[in-house]
Amino acid sequence: PDALGTMASATGGPGSDAAATRSRVVAVTGGAQGIGFGIAKMFARDGCSVALLDMNKERLAEAKAELEAAGTTVQTFAMDVSSEADWSATVEAIVTGLGGLDVLVQSAGVTGRTKVLTHEVDPADFDFVMRVNCRGTFLGCRAVLGRMKAQGGGRVINIASIAGKEGNAGMCAYSTSKAAVIGMTKVMGKEYAETGVTVNAVAPAVVQTAMVDAMPAEQVKYMTDKIPMKRTGTIAEIASLVRFIASPDASFTTGFTFDATGGRAVY
Repeated sequence: PDALGTMASATGGPGSDAAATRSRVVAVTGGAQGIGFGIAKMFARDGCSVALLDMNKERLAEAKAELEAAGTTVQTFAMDVSSEADWSATVEAIVTGLGGLDVLVQSAGVTGRTKVLTHEVDPADFDFVMRVNCRGTFLGCRAVLGRMKAQGGGRVINIASIAGKEGNAGMCAYSTSKAAVIGMTKVMGKEYAETGVTVNAVAPAVVQTAMVDAMPAEQVKYMTDKIPMKRTGTIAEIASLVRFIASPDASFTTGFTFDATGGRAVY
């Protein structure tokens, strides 16, 4: 059996006969690259069916081929997470094509410009970051929570950031957007606490990804120097934490933000 078990054991809810006889279905935004793809690969190794949601069609095709070569059932969707219409169509297609939706991991995100003082931030850049990171996460939750409630359980795991707790100087838009993700996770965790659905977040410190590689070296050093372990996190470390949150072992936790910060955050 896969790591998530049956719907009933994974969520604490009743699930359904249909859910108990198929593999778990996991959807991952930003799923074609970086942390998202690392998470998707881990669930695939557990025997889950995977839906990859991403804007990059080329990377989607490459990711699909890699997972299918390993025997995973995969669907891919080129979509804009800030589009309500895209979310509605994508969730319907996942349920139709894969038979359900048990876990949503929201890893899509952008940093916007970095190393910029707030009075110099372009409002258009601020709006773009908020649209993807904040609105996109909200719309994803909105698109699946009603369905998960009706089916008796599910998991939503939002990728936030330590920047949402502490605030990173020079990253006003990004820090604000991730604080919003942490806030909405708390709200939704409470709202759906009696339904078998859990909503949690993960707040990593800097993790070595292509998005981080594109940042100025000085900005990355600023973030890494704050970490007591004095290193960046790895994609595998974040994926393992997400896997735990989606498992039956985390069934009594909701509305919580798990840190993965090398000791930077201890609260």
